[in-house]
Amino acid sequence: MNLNDKQKDVCSRFGASFVGCDLNLKVGISRNVKDGLRPLNGLRVSPEGDTCGWYIWAGEKMSEEPDFFVPLHAAHLEDWAPLVMPYLGLPPGWRFLVTEAYEDVWEDKQLLGDEQ
Repeated sequence: MNLNDKQKDVCSRFGASFVGCDLNLKVGISRNVKDGLRPLNGLRVSPEGDTCGWYIWAGEKMSEEPDFFVPLHAAHLEDWAPLVMPYLGLPPGWRFLVTEAYEDVWEDKQLLGDEQ
């Protein structure tokens, strides 16, 4: 199964529409993702400019520090956090929390703000 099929499968299992993630666009990612810390968290807001809308971090809490997220082309997620790749087709307004042994995916309409 190729990556596109895996992403569509995740969307289908959770009743979400598939919204592809252009791997040439950027995500916001915390540096601690590369350290192997778990769980991995992701939330998707509406894409803007050269971003695909994804913010990804590791650990229990997302920091409020202004430099917590750094830009990274989504193509590099294969090296940083291959575990998140199947979830990148989830649409804006969705979140995930995963480890190698656990998976939680849910819709969070608050991520869309006034766009709802």
